[in-house]
Amino acid sequence: MVKNFLSWLLWPLAGITRTLGAKLNALWSFARLRQNLATPLHASNVILGSVTVEGTANIRIGRNARIYPGVLLETQGAGRIVIGDNVVLSRGVHIVAFDAVTLGDHCMLGEYASLRDADHKKSQVSMRDSGHDCAAIALGSNVWVGRGACVLKGVHIGANSIVGANAVVTRDVAASSCAVGVPARARALSFTA
Repeated sequence: MVKNFLSWLLWPLAGITRTLGAKLNALWSFARLRQNLATPLHASNVILGSVTVEGTANIRIGRNARIYPGVLLETQGAGRIVIGDNVVLSRGVHIVAFDAVTLGDHCMLGEYASLRDADHKKSQVSMRDSGHDCAAIALGSNVWVGRGACVLKGVHIGANSIVGANAVVTRDVAASSCAVGVPARARALSFTA
């Protein structure tokens, strides 16, 4: 009975704290990301939690991005990541660039999607020390990459395309296509109004 009464009294405070806490967390996460990038971060971006930046921080993020917690952005050497306007990076997305990874405007990456433009070179010695083969990845505008999908080096995905959940994309995907499977196979999409 006392517990119910006290929780009833504290209920408005809990709501205020939750709302204020979320706003303060977003502001703190924005400030941390801004400090970690080599380029400016526009104030229209919404950063909802901790974003890990590794390597050279050669990353440009457009306007109105929505970035969820647990995202990893890594650039090595001359690698660069370019993210267009109105992009969504869901929780746990990993983007790694040794050459270049480019996301067009209005792209959405589902939870735990991975874009990596480099592979370890084949080696009979230590794979860790073998170096990397890399080739740029480019996503056209309005591409949706589903949860857990992997886009590998050298892949270009055309505008208005969809990559299904858990797909592994090893080849280019034409515009207005849907790619699913391991390895992913693409087919044309038909749009209805």
